[in-house]
Amino acid sequence: MKATKLFRAGEHPVLKDEDAAATPLCTGVDKEDKHLGKALHKEIAELQEKLYAERDRKVLLVLQGVDCAGKDGTVHNLFRKINPMGLRPVRFDVPTAAETARDFLWRVHTQVPRKGEIAVFNRSHYEDVLHPVVYGQIDAKDLARRYAQIRDFERMLTETGTVLLKVFLHISKDEQKRRLQERIDNPDKHWKFDPEDLKHREQWAEYHAAYEKALAETDAPHAPWYIVPADSKPHRDIAVAMLLAETLRGMELAFPPGDAKLAKVRLK
Repeated sequence: MKATKLFRAGEHPVLKDEDAAATPLCTGVDKEDKHLGKALHKEIAELQEKLYAERDRKVLLVLQGVDCAGKDGTVHNLFRKINPMGLRPVRFDVPTAAETARDFLWRVHTQVPRKGEIAVFNRSHYEDVLHPVVYGQIDAKDLARRYAQIRDFERMLTETGTVLLKVFLHISKDEQKRRLQERIDNPDKHWKFDPEDLKHREQWAEYHAAYEKALAETDAPHAPWYIVPADSKPHRDIAVAMLLAETLRGMELAFPPGDAKLAKVRLK
């Protein structure tokens, strides 16, 4: 079964802890898994070269997930062989004063991919329908308005040549605990630790409820959501690579036609 069918969020997604440990694509340890990962990375690089040469369409990969879900690791492993000229990773942190003085999509719209480019959003405009909801910073009316604006924004992107791939990296509460504790125990990983992560962990149920609503409100044929079990890092990486490879294949990318005039060119 294709990853785009296996991991599709559907109309009423439910984020269960037990589902986060599933590994339908690989065991996480076999040599065959590593071979598959390398083959996918090679294919993605080849397809990205065609996208870059075509200079017409664009791809936007959105990665969402709770703290420690593996967004950084996914980006690091997914694009090992890709030409960096056609790739632009973007990380959205806490909005600055200049950003909060404008509409919530302003800072996002400035980072959408250009023609021939793959942009990767490490967190995204979806942060603005998660954190503000969990901490009561917007009411139901504001939330409904933001969802409508996100749907309009994503439809506009697809209508102007952007292919959207939205992935939620799903880890369990126990796995997040293990990863957070690892960061605390290892001085070399203290730079990764943010005390705010512990505060957010206390709101686990609230965040997952907000995510379920976000997935349900904004999943669409032109802007699909996929839920990838991510307790296993190797499985997570293969799953996202398969989703991206299948998406790129579906675009039927090709190098531009050759210039017939060049057939007669002979260098001296």
